[in-house]
Amino acid sequence: MKLLLATNNAHKAQEIRAILKDSFTEIVTMRDAGIEFEVEEDGLTFRENALKKAVETLAFAGDRFDAVLADDSGLCVDALDGAPGVYSARFSGEAHNDAANNAKLTKLLENVPDEQRTARFCCCIALARRRLDPIVVQGEVEGTILREARGENGFGYDPYFYYAPFQKSFAELSAEEKNAVSHRKRALMLLSEALHV
Repeated sequence: MKLLLATNNAHKAQEIRAILKDSFTEIVTMRDAGIEFEVEEDGLTFRENALKKAVETLAFAGDRFDAVLADDSGLCVDALDGAPGVYSARFSGEAHNDAANNAKLTKLLENVPDEQRTARFCCCIALARRRLDPIVVQGEVEGTILREARGENGFGYDPYFYYAPFQKSFAELSAEEKNAVSHRKRALMLLSEALHV
């Protein structure tokens, strides 16, 4: 079975290939396949966005692929009623600016007590398949939001996301450490289990 990834993110593709290599004969990105296609992510949930992206990309790709995998992920902060949520990448506007997004997050949380700064990274993965129902899974990793950035690794909200089991922010973890516990890893493992039931 040939799987198309609705992404051109090389790190994401590498992680997906490592976990799903036994489920598909070939796994390629949009760039690998020479496909230029973008889906407007206008859903209100990670599930809606991931499923829409997977289904519409599979329809666009034609019969070249048996399935398309798409994901949508973000940070959900309890004290902000789940925000930034599906707007995580564009929390401060459409520019996808990590520094501006983090500045807005820390400003909104500046008067929130430490014990109420709980949050989670969520990743919803949708697998659209020809002649079969889609599979949708969601992985989460729990943490708290720090008052100051820590670490130089990662991206997005990683410097402010404190992961208690390692007593570090996500930006203080190595890529291997983060990938071992990440929301995407957890979602991919659930997908792998669903494919082998």
